[in-house]
Amino acid sequence: MKIHVRLFAIHRETVGTDRLDIDLPEGASVTDAWECLQAAYPRLQTFTTRPAVAVNTDFATFETTLHDGDEVAFIPPVAGGTDGPFRIVRDPITEPALREAVAHPAAGAVISFVGTVRDHTGDRRVQHLEYEAYPEMAERVMQRIADEIHERWAVTGVAIEHRVGRMEIGEASVVIAISAGHRAEAFDACRYAIDRIKEILPVWKKEVWEGGEEWIEEGPGHPDTDLTGSNSPETRRLHA
Repeated sequence: MKIHVRLFAIHRETVGTDRLDIDLPEGASVTDAWECLQAAYPRLQTFTTRPAVAVNTDFATFETTLHDGDEVAFIPPVAGGTDGPFRIVRDPITEPALREAVAHPAAGAVISFVGTVRDHTGDRRVQHLEYEAYPEMAERVMQRIADEIHERWAVTGVAIEHRVGRMEIGEASVVIAISAGHRAEAFDACRYAIDRIKEILPVWKKEVWEGGEEWIEEGPGHPDTDLTGSNSPETRRLHA
């Protein structure tokens, strides 16, 4: 089948044209189209961030199946919407700053998730929480989570910050900001991000309550943790 490709800005200059046609087998995906382009134009392999993608002028993902005659547009990063920050911090997290970091001209939705310290777990009255991290690894894992999100949804920006140290009731322990062309992708990507953070981020939580304290078993090292990314999002637990 024949696919029509549109290229812009740095991709257009790299390839030397803004439009071209490629032949792909039936059932091929956007990923196949991008890999075909990279094989034909090796300089495209130097770009470390996957572009956003649209199929027939609608935002799509790299898993989208293509059909004969489809037009695929690969959209390089533009001002705004860059990924990050991905940080482990000790100071309070500023949510508006993360939302601003992922702002993007093509984004029809910018959403954020704020995980806060609640005052109880079951029947226990929590006094405060203490978080500890392996910060150098944690920040790399945050980038990995963002890469996974870009592979699944047409998002334009991802930012994650997790706080460590002592946190009082009501304080934010983690903030995620996502921008995307449409709200559905933004919501799905944000839910995926917090689920993956709880699964693989090397951050550990201690609950301190009246008369005791306990490290909570979740995340890396827990028997239920999948470090490969193979679990489906539907099977993952969401911790608010």
